[in-house]
Amino acid sequence: MESHLKAIKVTDKIWWVGAIDWGLKEFHGYKTARGSTYNAYLVLADKITLIDTVKAPFKEEMYQRIASVIGDPAKIDVIVSNHAEMDHSGSLPDVIREVQPEKVYASVMGVKTLDAHFRIGDKLTAVKTGDSISLGNMSVAFVETKMLHWPDSMFSYIPEEKILFSQDGFGMHFATDKLFVEENDWAVVEQEMKKYYANILLPFSPQVLKLLEDFPKLGLDVEIIATDHGPIWRGKMLAKPFELYKIWATQAPENRAVLIYSTMWHSTEKMAVAIADGIREGGSDVEVLPLDAHSRSDVATHVLCAGALVVGSPTINNGMYPATADVLTYIRGLRPRNLLGVAFGSFGWSGEAVAQVNEYLAGMKAELLTDGMKVKYVPAEDDLKKCFELGLQIGKALKERAAAKA
Repeated sequence: MESHLKAIKVTDKIWWVGAIDWGLKEFHGYKTARGSTYNAYLVLADKITLIDTVKAPFKEEMYQRIASVIGDPAKIDVIVSNHAEMDHSGSLPDVIREVQPEKVYASVMGVKTLDAHFRIGDKLTAVKTGDSISLGNMSVAFVETKMLHWPDSMFSYIPEEKILFSQDGFGMHFATDKLFVEENDWAVVEQEMKKYYANILLPFSPQVLKLLEDFPKLGLDVEIIATDHGPIWRGKMLAKPFELYKIWATQAPENRAVLIYSTMWHSTEKMAVAIADGIREGGSDVEVLPLDAHSRSDVATHVLCAGALVVGSPTINNGMYPATADVLTYIRGLRPRNLLGVAFGSFGWSGEAVAQVNEYLAGMKAELLTDGMKVKYVPAEDDLKKCFELGLQIGKALKERAAAKA
């Protein structure tokens, strides 16, 4: 096979052979402005091994990178599938058929999931935590990481190279031609990793904390963490993903409010401005996100570790404004914790939106600071003063919580 695309060396025996998706702008409702990568790795052991595959449209890109190292991809003896989601397994059925590997390994749930996707269960061998396989001069050990973030998820570890293949764990949607974290702008890496955690892994924070607690007990000597999305961790950056996951999974509330709102004729917007000023005056930070300018995934990222979620919506057709309902439905599914919740909004006829926002906030287990604030039609000066005072109340409550935890 001719190859004009090249693999990138990770170690002398391991090469990155994945694909870069510069054009990906949305992933399951999560805006991915910086694209993504689908990482796969070629292990040059006695038994040549492919760790994960790529999204189906990128198969030929992966093949070319493989060919730049070993020539014919049919030389691959073993495939390991750490995660059955189709951005990592979409090309797997074709690769199995075309390469004809001796073995294809996945977790117990991975075998079931891949079979349900592609009807290839008879071609798969299940492994579980504590199992290992020999590649001749190397070995691969397996650690199941259920619900991080699918039931089938697992880590693979090659002790001879001190490399952990962490599938979606510690990853991010970030298209880059710089393979290692330290080669990239740290501010971008941290932001995209936070966004990925907030939008993908947040509901599974209890499992993340358990993994962080148990990981040292595994006794793995890790010098490289190779993820399935984004750049690779190594060297002085190796501790960073563990530190950040601990912060984000704990969700200790910061002295910071996120205020989101929709508006029709600017009345709810006027309320939002007054409430935000009150929060600042009360001694807390506030981030104001009008929903006609911010995606649901942006909101989720801001909400991570916030101390309060303040939500404004006008009433339309006896309900919340559609953009507000969309974002709250999405955020509730991510299960943020340790929030104070406040609802507000303008209405003309019936005014149900504030009560409905409160129901969503309660569904997130937010502590409702008030019953909410409603203003009929356009807020008068006295209404805006009350909005400011509500902001003061929020700011002081956040400040007091932060001081109590200090």
